Amino acid sequence: MKRTVFFLTLILAGTALSEVTISENVHENTLKNINNMSYGGIGQWDQETMGNHRVLINVQSPAKAVRVHIPWRRRDKDAKEKAVILTDSNGKRIENIMPYSFDRESGDFIFEPVAAAGNYYLYYMPYIKTGTYYPQVHYLEAGFEPDPAWLDDCGLTKDRISVEAWNALGRAKAVEIQSVDKFNSFYPMETIATAEETGIHIQRSGMQGCLLFPERREYPIRMTDDLPLKWVNKMHSNTFNGSAMQGEFFVMQVGVYAYENAIDNIDVEFSDLKHSDGSSLIEAGAIRCFNTNGVNWDGKSFEKNCPVEKGKIRALWFGIDIPKDAKPGKYHGVIALRSRDKNLGDVKLEIIIKEEVLADRGDSEPWRHSRLRWLDSKIALDDELVKPFTAMKVAGRTVSCLGRDVTIDESGFPNRIVSYFSPDVTHLTSTGTDIISGPVVLKARGQIGYAEWKQGEFKFTQQSDGVVKWQSESKAETLEYNCTGKMEFDGFCEFVVELVATEDTLLRDISLEIPLNKSVAKYMMGMGRKGGLRPESFNWKWDRKNNHDSAWLGDTFGGMQFGFRDENYQRPLNTNFYLSKPLVMPTSWSNGGKGGCSIKPADDDTLLVTAFSGPREMRKGDKLYYNFHLLITPFKTLDTKAQWNTRFFHSYKPVDAVAKTGANTLNIHHANEINPFINYPFLRTVEMKEYIDRAREKDMKVKIYYTVRELANRAAELFALRSLDDEILSFGPGGGYSWLQEHLGGNYIPAWYVDRYKDAAIINSGVSRWHNYYLEGLNWLVRNVGIDGIYIDDVAFDRTVMKRVRKILNRANDGALIDLHSANQFNVRDGFVNSANLYMEHFPYIDRLWFGEYFEYDLGPDYWLVEVSGIPFGIMGEMLQDNGNPWRGMVYGMTARMPRTDMPAKLWKVWDRFGIQDSEMIGYYSDNCPVKTSHPKVLATVYKKKNKSLIAIASWEDKPVQCKLEIDWISIGLDKENTILKAPAIDGFQDKAQLSPSDEFTVAPGKGWLWVLETKS
Repeated sequence: MKRTVFFLTLILAGTALSEVTISENVHENTLKNINNMSYGGIGQWDQETMGNHRVLINVQSPAKAVRVHIPWRRRDKDAKEKAVILTDSNGKRIENIMPYSFDRESGDFIFEPVAAAGNYYLYYMPYIKTGTYYPQVHYLEAGFEPDPAWLDDCGLTKDRISVEAWNALGRAKAVEIQSVDKFNSFYPMETIATAEETGIHIQRSGMQGCLLFPERREYPIRMTDDLPLKWVNKMHSNTFNGSAMQGEFFVMQVGVYAYENAIDNIDVEFSDLKHSDGSSLIEAGAIRCFNTNGVNWDGKSFEKNCPVEKGKIRALWFGIDIPKDAKPGKYHGVIALRSRDKNLGDVKLEIIIKEEVLADRGDSEPWRHSRLRWLDSKIALDDELVKPFTAMKVAGRTVSCLGRDVTIDESGFPNRIVSYFSPDVTHLTSTGTDIISGPVVLKARGQIGYAEWKQGEFKFTQQSDGVVKWQSESKAETLEYNCTGKMEFDGFCEFVVELVATEDTLLRDISLEIPLNKSVAKYMMGMGRKGGLRPESFNWKWDRKNNHDSAWLGDTFGGMQFGFRDENYQRPLNTNFYLSKPLVMPTSWSNGGKGGCSIKPADDDTLLVTAFSGPREMRKGDKLYYNFHLLITPFKTLDTKAQWNTRFFHSYKPVDAVAKTGANTLNIHHANEINPFINYPFLRTVEMKEYIDRAREKDMKVKIYYTVRELANRAAELFALRSLDDEILSFGPGGGYSWLQEHLGGNYIPAWYVDRYKDAAIINSGVSRWHNYYLEGLNWLVRNVGIDGIYIDDVAFDRTVMKRVRKILNRANDGALIDLHSANQFNVRDGFVNSANLYMEHFPYIDRLWFGEYFEYDLGPDYWLVEVSGIPFGIMGEMLQDNGNPWRGMVYGMTARMPRTDMPAKLWKVWDRFGIQDSEMIGYYSDNCPVKTSHPKVLATVYKKKNKSLIAIASWEDKPVQCKLEIDWISIGLDKENTILKAPAIDGFQDKAQLSPSDEFTVAPGKGWLWVLETKS
């Protein structure tokens, strides 16, 4: 009855659904004020107590009780379960309110206008928010408890109100639907059409099976379950009218509503766009649909299945590459939608190209969505080198990169790996160290014995400066494997091993043996073990709860990460979200939990790493992929001069204030005036550039927070990305902050939230073509805004993307920097993974580490060296948790960061007085270190210059100890009898002191000294 009355009202108001044939702009105004009810209004109130939405109600004639009809057209399915709060114009709550009828399409309420005539506000969807960075919002439950005396006085009952009683009530008028701001508004694309309106529109469209709704980019399609009122409140049309500029990448949408039957897949075909006078055209190849195909982060093209469930709406996003020299005028074309040779319908395009060139394709204006083309970018996807790496060389079957040789035998696997890095990682040596003591071998153990492989052809398939590739074949009686290997300029080696059963075969095991030189394998990290000294033996099994598929063994002068995967590998989520998308267990290696890895001595010289997969049966023709990779470390020599000269200030502060601290490199995190929204630094670019320009005047660099792991809800392309299912944005349980729940509905993973900017992010789906967008965005930022690099807060992409990041920065700004921050991920939420092991593949391209929250700085020096410092991998870092330990930090060349503590500024002054920039760093971990102490738990690192040395001392003892220096005077290059030991005064670090080099001194527990050893004046 209610819906019939509402429909008749529409007809009488002169806005019958089939009769609106007005222009788009006029249509918008008509829609907004349909039935004398305004949508899309903005108000001001406390959203934390009242929610984000309300209805402005006007009472003209006072009465004990009035009725109001509210056609709120809500998208939330559980509208009836959520509370409403009514107040007068002063915000005083009105308790006497009750529903007559109440659903998501409309609500009819009776209330007491206690303030007589005037405006009232009905707040719907009020909520309670708990939590800070990962908040949860719970909506108040519906409940009405009007005063029984008021009900009696009005002649009403709580349980049932008759139509006669309803009609007898005075009338209030719902004037406007308001939201707390435009960003929270449901208007127009989330203002739903009623079921009746939808049915009428379907009937009057004359279409069968599905409806197509062309839509402008300004109105991203947001709903999948309801048609917006905007679509049904006008005559149905399959024609898209729009205007573009010369050179623009023009974007539009088509909504596909499968009202009758499900659509298993949508195929899209394009015609040429022809000028109305026939003299010019834009070829069909210039048009693309992002939902049906694309280019992945690794440059590989792919096609997507694009289904539509019955009763659902699928948004298709299209881009048209308008040439800069396109002839102005009107162009006509067709987008044909098909499914299994069935015609779903044609969308007619009528696009006017203006006589004006859009120089940047539209990229500086996010609303244009022109940057969607970045999704398919191949920018920097090449084999060119990046600094400081050198061109690869091949001699026989020995492949060489910076500081490392790998010799490949006929099997396609290494039989020798040599490192030429010095123990202090500051230079290369002429004499190498063997990392492995023999060949890497794939073994297949049958019921009787091991398969005897016969080697087939080995050949190199590519030799270039950046990569060398090869192939080999090996056969046994019932098995054969093909190995496709490659080594890249950073020391990454990958082996794709396709094992095929040529006959039915019962196997007791398939394993890979890596014989490491025992003298090299001093330290270990990974496979559930914290970084530090290697155990005598170690055993590990596959377990999806843990983010384990690799480990590292080595020392500062040489080491190796080994990891095991198959053809189905997908990068898991990380940083609190691993369990939402954990490792896909490799069918080959894990073998249903039978597989694992053992590490144990084989003899006095060899530590044998054995990755085993356990017993299995292979049928003839079965294929398994026993893929593995090796990362040969270190990747590069330490750039100590850059470590001393690059001084970070990690906060958004006025440039002049930062300059006074001595810092010269600013990291601008998100959640501030020039970079407010996480991982989406495209909305305050003018302000950001102004800040960068001011910093440049002070010879300072500015880097910004820019990573991929999660995406702000302010991203202009958010709903376009949602239309790609879980390709880019992870599916998940939903929840989190109110905006996410109200506008995304569900099927997402809520992430970081900043209350100041109401910035609510959701989680990305691992590695995807979103990384192409990220890379193009980086290129745009460095070239147009002038950023000097990026600060990455954990890495949600692979080494392929990181290489591209480095190349983009180097090509646009040769001095650009990358620093990587990570919280310690050795916990249950992150699958007990070591941050350094997880991100090791990225280390060749990073300038500095910042490890990080929850790192255990109270653990021993072996943990510091492997998990925190970065030194064994050719990179240096800084400390974060509790501002680190400044004494231990100096042993590894690290400080904390300004302005969390002012200790770095104090140490910088000491560095500059000493001239540390021109020193040679020789750590305690190096056999070349010329200074040791007399106590095993007090370690020394030397910063050596020609005439003096700075000696950093740090204790890992839990009590005060007396010790003295043991100095190799020849190595340090000073005269023992003519030197003095001085400790400069450093507030909060040490008092001023002076000693003879042979004197004892006290070291407090967990602290240390900075001594200057120099010739007596």
